[in-house]
Amino acid sequence: MVAFRRPWQANLVVFVSNTCIMTLELVAGRILAPTIGVSLYTWTSIIGVILAGLSLGNYIGGKLADRIASPRTLTMLFWLASVTSLAVLYTHVLMGDVSWPKAISLPVRIVLLTAGVFFLPSVVLGTISPMVVKLTLVDLGRTGEVVGQIYAASAAGSIVGTFATGFVLISLLGTRVIVVGVAGVLFILGFLIGFRHLRRGTTIVSILAIALMFYSAYSRDLIRSPCWDETNYFCIKVSEQEQPGKPLKVLTLDRLVHSYVDLLDPLHLVYGYEQIYGAVLAATMPQSPLSAFFIGGGGYTFPRYLEAVAPGSHVVVTEIDPGVTRVAHEELGLPYDTGIITYNDDARSFLARDRDGRYDLVVGDAFNDFSVPYHLTTLEFNELVKTHLKPGGIYMVNLVDGRQGLFVRAYVRTVRRTFRNVYVAPSVSGNLEDTIRQTFVVVASDRELPLGPNQPPIAGVEPGLKPGSGAGGTPSAQDQKELDVPALLSQFLTSEQLEAILNARPAPILRDEFVPVDNLLAPVFVDSG
Repeated sequence: MVAFRRPWQANLVVFVSNTCIMTLELVAGRILAPTIGVSLYTWTSIIGVILAGLSLGNYIGGKLADRIASPRTLTMLFWLASVTSLAVLYTHVLMGDVSWPKAISLPVRIVLLTAGVFFLPSVVLGTISPMVVKLTLVDLGRTGEVVGQIYAASAAGSIVGTFATGFVLISLLGTRVIVVGVAGVLFILGFLIGFRHLRRGTTIVSILAIALMFYSAYSRDLIRSPCWDETNYFCIKVSEQEQPGKPLKVLTLDRLVHSYVDLLDPLHLVYGYEQIYGAVLAATMPQSPLSAFFIGGGGYTFPRYLEAVAPGSHVVVTEIDPGVTRVAHEELGLPYDTGIITYNDDARSFLARDRDGRYDLVVGDAFNDFSVPYHLTTLEFNELVKTHLKPGGIYMVNLVDGRQGLFVRAYVRTVRRTFRNVYVAPSVSGNLEDTIRQTFVVVASDRELPLGPNQPPIAGVEPGLKPGSGAGGTPSAQDQKELDVPALLSQFLTSEQLEAILNARPAPILRDEFVPVDNLLAPVFVDSG
């Protein structure tokens, strides 16, 4: 049976179906990010699972086309694709709650989770193109021309779906609305293809069943995004948390609590690594004002801190996600008239263009849990940072690693190729076996710094004194609790301790052409559950 007597009809059908396929593939990365982060493993799994589903779907679709090709069958395939696409809203919640045995490696877990959510809709969508080809062929002498046009229309739909979703739809609508939209488009297209060929009872029952599923998703609040804002980079969430006498705003990016912000007191640092940053600042840069460059803004906690303790400082922040900057202004107390200059740009691209910028301090805070921008970890990037530091300038970075310490070893070895003096402060213990994961602060400079235990007292810095509060001010008990500079500096490893950690096992030098960050962090992800 020939259903498409005009080539444009068949081409339009495969164009739309392949637009939906690529839309789901792009959305998959954002839907899975709060559960498994965004990494090489994530995208490898998404692409592999969807290609596997399409391949199986093409095979099944070809078999069906030879046996039961008809507009009615094609309609049913579109409606089944609609149902399985909408089911993504349910399955990603169910799969996110699965407890995986430790014997299953991290890549396998991610593949299985991705397959549980996106394999079935990919299979069903893969059946459509072979069916359309069968329903379009009239003259076997034009087989090549017909198939070539359908393939071209399919590819064009994939291109449109990729660019429209990545550049427009996710930030405009959010992932869950997009999933509902894809399901709706597939259902409507199936109805338009087969409404003349379906029995009235079949049509009514099918419409009611799909409508019930849409209503169920709506009533269970599966359509509404859990994010404050869903950008092309993160699912951004803002919540509130009470500390004794300190109401805090909490910024979460995907699966990681990124920042705690005290709206009333920019000197209140909650995270241990931020307190270490403050102590390093007090010990090494007592002069004010400073020139500082921040790689990543997040909740702007430490840029605001620096602005408060060193008034008049020149503070530049590169935050790649405009949505993060927007939430900092609207929810996290960053004034619109702040002296902090923000560029919504990739830090490496910005520094490569900014040939004249020189800074006393560069702070790296862009390593989002296990989602590490690998191009900011390499020897080449460290060399770029060094060209933007003033003589004696300091580069501070925080990163996460665990028992095996694969990433921190590789990172420190790499930084040592650029800077003469490198210091490391673990947040919990210098014995990596003591904890499944912890934050490390890495400080690098070409000058020697008074960091580590058994250092001589720092002139002008008393225990508990905040930087900037020493000019005749007496710190309160709360101040002492928040920032005890000598105690924080004593967390830095001695040179002997650091050498012992580095020499315990080999680690690569991270270069642009070889930077296996995801592989180095995989054991931490597995240990963290």
